[in-house]
Amino acid sequence: MSTPHLPNQSRLILLLGITAFAGALSVRVTDPFIAVIADEFAASPDRVALLASAFAVPFALIQPILGPVGDALGKRRVIRFSLLLLSVMALIAPFASSLDTLMLLRALTGMAAGGIMPLTLATIGDAVPMKDRQVALSRVLVFAIGGQIGGGVLAGLLAGYLGWRGVLGLCGGVALLASFLLVLIPFGGPPEPRRPFEPVRAFGRYRALLGMPAARLLFFAVLVEGMLVFGTFPYLALLLGQRGLAEAAGATFEAGLTVGAFGCGGFAYGALVKAVLARIGQGRMVVLGGVLAGLALLGFGLAPTATLFIASGLVLGVGFYMVHNSIQTRVTEVAPEARGSAVAMHAFHFFIGQSLGPVVIGLMLGGFGPGIALGVAALGILALALKLGWR
Repeated sequence: MSTPHLPNQSRLILLLGITAFAGALSVRVTDPFIAVIADEFAASPDRVALLASAFAVPFALIQPILGPVGDALGKRRVIRFSLLLLSVMALIAPFASSLDTLMLLRALTGMAAGGIMPLTLATIGDAVPMKDRQVALSRVLVFAIGGQIGGGVLAGLLAGYLGWRGVLGLCGGVALLASFLLVLIPFGGPPEPRRPFEPVRAFGRYRALLGMPAARLLFFAVLVEGMLVFGTFPYLALLLGQRGLAEAAGATFEAGLTVGAFGCGGFAYGALVKAVLARIGQGRMVVLGGVLAGLALLGFGLAPTATLFIASGLVLGVGFYMVHNSIQTRVTEVAPEARGSAVAMHAFHFFIGQSLGPVVIGLMLGGFGPGIALGVAALGILALALKLGWR
C-alpha cells in the first residue's frame, strides 16, 4: 500500500518521523570531528567544541517566535519550510573556509532545525489522545534517534573517506530529499487548530506558562539534562584519547560509535516503552532512567576499555530517553490551548542546556578531571530523575 493511502494518523506519524530523522542527522554530526576540525583551522579543541553551542543557541532563541507562529500559520507548514532551510544551510556548510564561517553556518542550521522537532511534538499532541501520546511520541522519537545514530555513524565510518565536509554535505542532501517528499505527500491527520498571531498575547502565554509550577519543573528538567548529557558529547574523542582508550587517529571512530550506541539505546527504549509503562508506570520509569543515565556518565569517566566506554553510550541512551520522553509527553499537556508555545518553551530550555553543556562540562573536566567531573554529572541527573519521579 502506498504512503498516501495509509490511514491519516499513521501517515502523519510516518512523515513526521521522516522529517525528524532528516533534521536530526545534522544535529550532532560535528561532535566526533572536534579534534580534526581543530587541526584544520589551527584552533583549540575547546573552541571547536563550541560548534555544538553554535547550533544549540539559535535553536533555543528562535523557539519563543516559532511557537506562536506555528500556532497561527500551521505547524505543518512551518515544519516543511524549516526542513528546506536546514537542507540549504547544511549543503553550504562544507564550503566554509574558516572556523568562524562554519560557526555561522551551524548557527543558521540550528535556527532552521528549531522549527522541526518542537513543532513535530506539538503536532502529535494535537492529533493523538493523551492515553496513546507517549507511545506515538516514542515512535517519532525513534526516527529522530535514527538521525542521531546516522550522523554519529557517518562521522565515524566515513571520516577517512569524505572528511567532515563530505559528511556534512551528505546530511544536507538527505534533508533536501526529505523536503521534496513533504512537498509530494500531504501530512494527513486531523485539521490543525489555529489561533491568530498576536505578539502581546503570545508573550502573555509564555508568562502564564512560566508561572505554572508544573511547567517550570519540566522546563528546568530539560535544561539540566541537556547540559549534563549532551555537554559530554563534544569531549568523547578527547576523553578516549587522553585516557589511552583509543589511538589519536582512531578516537573519532570510537567517539562516533559511542554516539551511535547512544542512539541504539534510544531504539531500545522505543521498543520497550509500552511494556515498561504498563508494568511500572511513568514515575518509576523516570527514576530507573535516571539511575541508568547516572551509571553511564560514570562509565565515561571510569571505563577501563573502549568497549565499556561505548557500552556506556548505549546505557546512557536508554536512561536518557526514559526521562526525556516522559517530560516531552507531560509538556504536550501542560497547556493544551497553546501547545505550540508550551513545546517551544520546552525546546528553548532544552537547547539552552545543550549550549551551556560544553562550557560547563569543559570547565569541570579541566578543573577536576574526568572521574570527578562525570561523577558530579551522574549525581545531578540522578537527583533530577528522583525529583521528577516523585512529582
